[in-house]
Amino acid sequence: MNNIIEALHARKSMRVYTDEDISREDKETILNAALQAPTAGCQLLYTILDITDQEKKERLADLCDHQAFIGKAKLVLVFCADCRKWLSFYMEAGLEPRKPGAGDLLLACEDAVIAAQNAVTAADSLGIGSCYIGDVMENAEDMKELLGLPSYVYPACMLVFGHPTDQQRERKKPERFRLSDIVCENVYQDKNGQEIRSMFDGRTGGKSYDEWMETFWKRKYESDFANEMNRSMEEYLKEFLSVFSK
Repeated sequence: MNNIIEALHARKSMRVYTDEDISREDKETILNAALQAPTAGCQLLYTILDITDQEKKERLADLCDHQAFIGKAKLVLVFCADCRKWLSFYMEAGLEPRKPGAGDLLLACEDAVIAAQNAVTAADSLGIGSCYIGDVMENAEDMKELLGLPSYVYPACMLVFGHPTDQQRERKKPERFRLSDIVCENVYQDKNGQEIRSMFDGRTGGKSYDEWMETFWKRKYESDFANEMNRSMEEYLKEFLSVFSK
């Protein structure tokens, strides 16, 4: 493996940080790396919110499933899918642009998350740990108010950063599935029952497949978090589509 491939294999989420601050130089390096990410038509369809206000950090921690470590992070970035700013660019030129639709939102979400991954990789190269916070998609009304999000701007993901503790550095990274479990050639291929169960061999902590899967199903797919995330996303889509139809 070369250094980049090795780093990608080794990188894992870090949720506990030391008291060491992230220097301004490192912060700017992370942000500049984000801007170098691939983007649709070189539009950079996102806006990055640099959350420096401690009260906002703690409120984000509360809104994002009460994860206290968010408030302790040395750097908190919210990557917003931004379908608004190009409307301003077009109107400044005297144009009459259509209103954004669901496709525009999804494209902007892609741009935002690709940029976020660049930030993660850059931070890792600097010895700075990071963790994605998907819960930023929850609590749409409160999140919009807290972050001052106008129409056509959606919080696609949040990243928190800090210098990881030794325990976090040494913690084993969860194993990924095999290539044959994830990669299909040319067309999508459903797996049969035997193939599905084979995917989880050695991954259920001594429990049966059925027992482990029921526990995971309740904790993730049927969780309050998942239900609220879907409700929040539906609220954002309603706004996009209702304004679009006017």
